[in-house]
Amino acid sequence: MSCFGGRVSPDLWQNCCNSNVLCEFNGDLSSVVTEPIYVQKVYDAVLFNLQGMKTVQNQSFYPCIPHGHRVKRVIDIRCKRSFNPDNVDDPANLTLDVNTTISGATFLKNGAGEELKVVGADGNFSEKLLYADTSSCDDQCMGTPIFGTQNISITGNVIIELDLLLCDSCNNESVFTIWTNVNVADACQPLVLTNFFEICMPSAIDTAFLPRFTEFCNSACEARLATNNYGRDLCVGPDGSITGNLIIAICVTCEKKIVVPVQICVLSTGFVQVSAQQNAVCTTFPPLFPNQIKPSDTLENCGVIAGDRDDGCDDVCRPDHCNPCRPEPCDPCDPCDSCDPCSPGPGRPQRPPRPQPRR
Repeated sequence: MSCFGGRVSPDLWQNCCNSNVLCEFNGDLSSVVTEPIYVQKVYDAVLFNLQGMKTVQNQSFYPCIPHGHRVKRVIDIRCKRSFNPDNVDDPANLTLDVNTTISGATFLKNGAGEELKVVGADGNFSEKLLYADTSSCDDQCMGTPIFGTQNISITGNVIIELDLLLCDSCNNESVFTIWTNVNVADACQPLVLTNFFEICMPSAIDTAFLPRFTEFCNSACEARLATNNYGRDLCVGPDGSITGNLIIAICVTCEKKIVVPVQICVLSTGFVQVSAQQNAVCTTFPPLFPNQIKPSDTLENCGVIAGDRDDGCDDVCRPDHCNPCRPEPCDPCDPCDSCDPCSPGPGRPQRPPRPQPRR
């Protein structure tokens, strides 16, 4: 054991991990209950796969191959996006700038002419409010089609790695990796991808919330030798420096959604219970989420459900002033009757006398 939260220390050679199992179900359907949640419903969505190309000639790779070695073949080519976590505004980061215009509807704007944005499922202000006169399609119980044009401007760099199989003068083979940082496009002259789409919009009149438009994209890159022949595409200098001709493909996936806030009922087996990583000092810890407030949960967490009662009695009963078995009828405003377990009261049977012990 170690200081990794009370868990067994991971293997030093194990660089990956598995996530914790947060939800468990024992198979008992009686533990399944309905829960109301307030979420955003996807009314309609469209998905696009786009591709941009970039050719590179005489691109320098690093480092130089060792002296006395020659390239026998290329084993693998890898491409990944350039990203600087210390500066998200670094111009070398591969960036997608998405600009979408809508026909048949309008994005709501404020008095300054700025488009209104609300918080989306990603926690950012990524959703725009849509408005259109949807009355004609509302009368037919159908959605209203709107059309859009999407322009994606791609800027930044990608990193390409080549695994080369080298051979020395004694025919001993070894794998040698070289890399290069390739600029795809600059902000002054971006690589632009354009496409058109149609999407269905729900009513903007018979609703408390206007429909919302959101979009998100992801990019990847692939690279290959220009002619798929390392003898033609790679050039090795006398000092071991390498230059190459490449074709780089930027692969982009984009999705457009129309979402509306709704309340829905889902089947649930309970709240998520995460096993805490225990600390050696604290013995108790506060909860993160409140208990449920359904009657069954109240019984489970607090025992008997006590209903509110207003009988007009303000005094507090003190048992030491009470005769627990006095025969007179119960007075609902007598503080002693509220704690009298023996008084017959209205409609209460008299408890039989306690038997006397034999002498």
